[in-house]
Amino acid sequence: MATKIFVNLPVKDLAKSINFFSNLGFSFNPQFTDDKAACMIISDQIFAMLLTDSYFTTFTAKKVCDTKTSTEVLIALDAASKEEVQQYIHKARDGGARIYAEPQDHGWMYQHSFEDLDGHQWEILYMNEAQLPNN
Repeated sequence: MATKIFVNLPVKDLAKSINFFSNLGFSFNPQFTDDKAACMIISDQIFAMLLTDSYFTTFTAKKVCDTKTSTEVLIALDAASKEEVQQYIHKARDGGARIYAEPQDHGWMYQHSFEDLDGHQWEILYMNEAQLPNN
C-alpha cells in the first residue's frame, strides 16, 4: 500500500514557481531540487515535483497538457480553517495567481480556488466534518 504521494507538474519557469510556492508558505527538499526539478513539501507524506517542461517530457510519451485550454488535474489541499483558506488565496493572488472560481461556502465546507503561474488548478478547502449533513 502506498504511503506517500508525489504529484508531478510541468512548469515553464522553475525559479518563478519556487518563489511563488515559497511565498505561499511551502518549503522545498534541497536533496531533490536542482535546475530541472524541485521537490515541494506539502506535508510529511505529500509532495509536488515541479519539473521543467523539457524534463517533464522525459517521463511520458504523451503531449504535455496545455493548461490554457485544458485541465489535467485539480489539486485539492485542506486547510485548518476558513481564514486559512482565505489567506492562501490572498497570497496566491498577490503572487500572480488567477482566481478562477468564486468561493463556495456549504456550511460544513468552505473552498476557494486559484490557478498557479503555469495554469495548474489548486483548490484549498476547510471541512468541519462535525457539521457534515446526514445523507
